[in-house]
Amino acid sequence: MALILDNLQAVRHAAMDLLARREHGRVELARKLRQRGASDEHIEAALDRLSEEGLLSEARYLESFISYRARSGFGPQRIRDDLSQRGLARADIDQALRDSGIDWRDGLQQTWQRKFAGQLPADARERAKQMRFLVYRGYPMDLVGQLLRGGFDD
Repeated sequence: MALILDNLQAVRHAAMDLLARREHGRVELARKLRQRGASDEHIEAALDRLSEEGLLSEARYLESFISYRARSGFGPQRIRDDLSQRGLARADIDQALRDSGIDWRDGLQQTWQRKFAGQLPADARERAKQMRFLVYRGYPMDLVGQLLRGGFDD
């Protein structure tokens, strides 16, 4: 079902429909509008206007994405990679992660509790399994190692 968005008003309307569902980054929104048949010049004009009006905000998108992914049990490295793949600037991502106020240790502990019921690894094989899972979820190796050695010393 290829929609053809052949005028600026139709492109703006489609963009606003997408933004009404959830926050989007500029690159992601442009890609979705392009898939619907909008021309690049209409997309750029519509997105510029939405940004000027405050309806399209990279900062809000970053905040929303980071918060959602952290609540879903993902760590800062995985979130950073996911946002980079969505076309956001690394400096903006790093700043948003710093500003998020998320306690990554707590997130790591909760993710580990849910997955492994808080059972410290009994042997090297189980330790490697838990470590692989937690690092894949985006938590730093040093924090994971600290947790698997018996917890955090504050």
